[in-house]
Amino acid sequence: MRRRGLLLLSAPALLGGCAVWNEWGYRAQAVNGHLSLLSRARPIAHWLADPATPEAIKAQLRLALRLRQFASQQLALPDNPSYQRYAELPDPAAVVWNVVAAPAASFQLRTWCFPVMGCVAYRGYWTRAEAEQLAQELQREGWDVYRYGVPAYSTLGYSNWLGGDPLLPSFLRWGPAELARLLFHELAHQRAYASDGTAFNENYATFVEREGLAQWWQAEPDPQTQARDAEQAQRRSRWRELALACKADLQAIYRAGGEASAARKAERLTQLRTTLEALVNSDPGFAGYARWGREANNAHLALLSTYSGQVDRFAALFQAQGRDWPRFHAEVARLAQLTRTERLTLGFD
Repeated sequence: MRRRGLLLLSAPALLGGCAVWNEWGYRAQAVNGHLSLLSRARPIAHWLADPATPEAIKAQLRLALRLRQFASQQLALPDNPSYQRYAELPDPAAVVWNVVAAPAASFQLRTWCFPVMGCVAYRGYWTRAEAEQLAQELQREGWDVYRYGVPAYSTLGYSNWLGGDPLLPSFLRWGPAELARLLFHELAHQRAYASDGTAFNENYATFVEREGLAQWWQAEPDPQTQARDAEQAQRRSRWRELALACKADLQAIYRAGGEASAARKAERLTQLRTTLEALVNSDPGFAGYARWGREANNAHLALLSTYSGQVDRFAALFQAQGRDWPRFHAEVARLAQLTRTERLTLGFD
C-alpha cells in the first residue's frame, strides 16, 4: 500500500505550539527544518538543464510543471511560487513525521494549537526519532498512537516570499496519478483553510484532488495509468469499507462500556487485521493495507475519517456552485471563516 489514503496533504505544524513539551525547542526544529529544506530547493528548470539529473526524474518534473499550470488555469488554484522548485531529500518516502493520538475508548483525536496554523489533530517533526519519542510518551499516558511518514505538506502560502513550498522526491515516488493528487491537494490548502477544522480542511483538499485528477484525465487521457489507478481505488475502497465497519463496531463497544470493553476492542481489531491479511492471499496489492492493520488502533481509524469522511459533502457543494471552481473555492473559504459550531450546523465538521 502506498499509504496514500492516510498520508495525503498532511502539513507539519511549522510555527509554534502550546503543549507541555519544550515548545521553544519544537518551534526551533520546525522552522530550522523548513528553512533547511528551502535552501536545498532549485527551480525545476535548473534540474531539467542539469545533465546529472536522471531522465526519469526529468520526465516527472516536466509533468509536474504541466500539472501545476493546469491547477492554476483550470482548477482556480493559486498561481504562485509553490511547487515550482524541487529539492532532493535523504528519505524519498517522507519529508516529515506526524503523530496523532486518540483515547483508548474514543475516536476524538487529540489536538495541538499553533499561532498560525490554528488547532490541528497531529504534531509534526522533521525526524522519525523525534516523532517516535513523542509517540512513546503519549503511549505511556494511555493514548492510542499512530506515527507515520508524510510525503507532502503545505505552509499555506506563507513560504512563497522565500520561493514557495518545493516539490520533493516523495511527490514523484508513486507515479503521475499520485503526483497530481499531491499537487492539487496541497495547493487547495493555500486556497481555503479553517484554523479550527482539520477534518474540514482535509476533506475539502481531498475532494479537490479527486475532482482535479478526473478533469486532468479528461484533458490528457492516460489509459494505462488510469487502469492501474482504478485497481488501486478498488483496493482502497475495500480497505476503507472494512476499517469504517470496524470503527462503527468499536463505537458501539465504547458506548456500552463495562469491564469487558477492552477485551472486545482487542477482539474486533484482531478481526480487522485477520481480514486484511486474508485479502493479501488473493491479491498481493493489499499487502500495504495489511501492514497498516497490524498496528491499527483508534488513532488510525479516526485519522481515516479525518481525510475522507465528508468528501461527498464538498462534492455536493461543488455541484451547487455550478461546478464553477472560483465560486466553489470562494464558498469554502467563506465556510472556513465560520466557527466549527456554525459549520456543524451546515453539515461540515
